[in-house]
Amino acid sequence: MPIYEYRCDGCGKQFEKLVRASSPAVACPGCGGEKLEQQYSTFAAQMGGGAGAAQGCAPAQAAGGCGSGMCGMPGFCSKN
Repeated sequence: MPIYEYRCDGCGKQFEKLVRASSPAVACPGCGGEKLEQQYSTFAAQMGGGAGAAQGCAPAQAAGGCGSGMCGMPGFCSKN
C-alpha cells in the first residue's frame, strides 16, 4: 500500500494519500478538486537491528565521509 504525494492544480495544496487498489479516486482535502499532479518523492526503508543505520555507516563515519555518499546513504546517518 504505497503512500503517494500530490499537488492540487486548483488550490496548490500538497498532501499525501495512502492509495489501495480498491481506493476511490483521490481528491484534494482542501478544495475537493480531482485535478491533481502526482509529485516525485523519496521512500523510506527500515533497517533491522534498531540502530542499524549508524552501524551500517560506521566505516564511512570513521573515514569522515558519512553523508557524502561513502556509505551509500547520503543524508541518512546520525552524524548529519
